[in-house]
Amino acid sequence: MKKNNELLNAIDFLEKEKSIPREVLIETIEAALITAYKKNYNSANNVRVELNMDNGVYRVFSRKDVVEEVMNPREEVSLETALQSNPAYEIGDIYEEDVTPKDFGRVSAQAAKQAVMQRLRDAERGILYNEFIDKEDDIMTGIIDRVDHRYVYVTLGKTEAVLSEAERSPNEEYRPTERIKVYVNKVEQTTKGPQIFVSRSHPGLLKRLFEQEVPEIFEGTVIVKSVAREAGDRSKISVYSENPDIDAVGACVGAKGARVEAVVEELGGEKIDIVEWSADTKTFVKNALSPSQVVDVLVDEANQSTTVIVPDYQLSLAIGKKGQNARLAAKLTGWKIDIKSETDAKEAGIYPVE
Repeated sequence: MKKNNELLNAIDFLEKEKSIPREVLIETIEAALITAYKKNYNSANNVRVELNMDNGVYRVFSRKDVVEEVMNPREEVSLETALQSNPAYEIGDIYEEDVTPKDFGRVSAQAAKQAVMQRLRDAERGILYNEFIDKEDDIMTGIIDRVDHRYVYVTLGKTEAVLSEAERSPNEEYRPTERIKVYVNKVEQTTKGPQIFVSRSHPGLLKRLFEQEVPEIFEGTVIVKSVAREAGDRSKISVYSENPDIDAVGACVGAKGARVEAVVEELGGEKIDIVEWSADTKTFVKNALSPSQVVDVLVDEANQSTTVIVPDYQLSLAIGKKGQNARLAAKLTGWKIDIKSETDAKEAGIYPVE
């Protein structure tokens, strides 16, 4: 039988261009040829196909159990018959016989090709899914392919991700051919392959960008404890280091603000407050309300809430535009925050605490 160069070339191409392992391709083709054989030759289930990778030639073997007395000729063969082929056969062995039809290639070519292509698509989808499921909660760089009323389509390597309107940053415009960093929010396996959902508004994007810009975070000497974000406008990030000699906030800011500015630029001018995390609730809440000054923090452990006393002239700054500063501080700390001016707190009789 002549060498099947077309089949071998196809395997080489798919292995190199589609990054599908050769072993997967061979198993896929063998399984597809079994399907084609069964469909066209009314075969019993017990057959196998062997693909010779030296010449691309395949052979079909029937597989039968060696028994003393044959009850089902389609699945069994007598010991007497088997011994005529090989004297080493014993009861319970598997007897194999080459049953490759002479016209198998001609009759089954189209069916086998369709099955092979479907299996190859499935294998490719599986590999893509496995590749991207490891990228969940990570940052990737892609190229904007196109934009429609529903999605921004971003090319990531050999596949496409979708950026929905809800996951976009309000202050950004998205133009085809532009490079863009995205946060891989979710990867789902569908009948059409992996569906990759990305985000430009997720707090995780901010965290990953700081990991890229701040070696101390990447190395683990500075830890990002929490992130609160209102994409396109303002964010807060709390950081901490167990090493007292390391200034966690300073490391994130960088020399002359270079590190934080790189993140701000990537996020289109989004303002970022970097605060020091603390295990002490009073200290952490006070830090989280930066840049506002805080006189005192009254903590209600039972209700996971705090009342923050600020100087009268700092009230609007502490609350922030449309309550944003207080809202972000609450998200960052995980505590409810009620802000009162010194005058109001004194009139309410809650400050100073006796």
